[in-house]
Amino acid sequence: MPIPVVTVLLPARNAESTVARAVDSLLEGTLTDLRVLAIDDGSTDATRAVLNGCAARDPRVEILDGQGKGLVEALNLALQRVTSPYVARMDADDEALPRRLEASVSALEAHPELDGVGTGVELFRDDQPVSPSLQAYATWLNSLTTPERLFRERFVESPLCHPSACLRRDVLRATGGWQDGDFPEDYALWLELLERGHPLMNLPEILLRWRDSSNRMTRTDPRYALPRLMWTKARYLVLERGPLSNGRPCAIWGAGPSGKTLTRFLRERGVEVRRYVEVHPRKVGTRLNGIPVVGAADLGPPGQEHLLVCVGVRWAREEIRADLVAWGWVEGRDFTCVA
Repeated sequence: MPIPVVTVLLPARNAESTVARAVDSLLEGTLTDLRVLAIDDGSTDATRAVLNGCAARDPRVEILDGQGKGLVEALNLALQRVTSPYVARMDADDEALPRRLEASVSALEAHPELDGVGTGVELFRDDQPVSPSLQAYATWLNSLTTPERLFRERFVESPLCHPSACLRRDVLRATGGWQDGDFPEDYALWLELLERGHPLMNLPEILLRWRDSSNRMTRTDPRYALPRLMWTKARYLVLERGPLSNGRPCAIWGAGPSGKTLTRFLRERGVEVRRYVEVHPRKVGTRLNGIPVVGAADLGPPGQEHLLVCVGVRWAREEIRADLVAWGWVEGRDFTCVA
């Protein structure tokens, strides 16, 4: 088979009802010079038969056996087989819109300084409306349309939708591919790429229909729960390009569950958390885990501490961001949002 311009890695496990549509949505797209590596990762339903049918209909589809070793092993297995300059992702229950691959490859070819792009996403589910919190996440993700904005927001949440991503193969391989462990593999990959200086952004166009469901891994797998997200953030906050590199102490705005969980992981990495900032009057003036709690009025000017804004509500975080800028704080230098 001639070397295609892009290879799509599509792991599937027990996805007999959706995987054919996922594959067909790629094959029907405006970019035809592609290869789909579909990894059957230990399915016990008819997924393998469905994929065999896809491969029989179109030679651009190749099936690999993931042997049930999990998502990361499946992706890295397929990455070893990639010959194209670009690698895209796709999940077995999502749908690519026609221009998805064409727009992604075109952006990377037109902007050699970029090493990866995601796309705008449209959430959907078959049984009920998508939750407001997930809709809010998609709205935020769809706003990260410049490398600068995405880098600034990288510690808020995972800044790319994994199945919408398209990356340069050589950069992905040099980074080591996906990491396996007790943490979200997609978020860790984005933070690793950014830590190594590889710019990423999301295309403004909505090019992926991203399925929500009650059994999605972000809801059922502990690797995607709050403690492991905060552990991942703490890991990269202290590295060379992180705001807490070189042993810099910090303060944390927000003494709720997220702030306290982040504190625990930062302390494990030797970071000094000097104070919490809170607006709740009952918390101000107390100590939490030995750390004093001060009000916003007592924050003072920027100093040696780096302030981590650990506030999950987007409108509240934006208000805090605006207030800090008005008080002379510079985002990235003096404070970082880590909700």
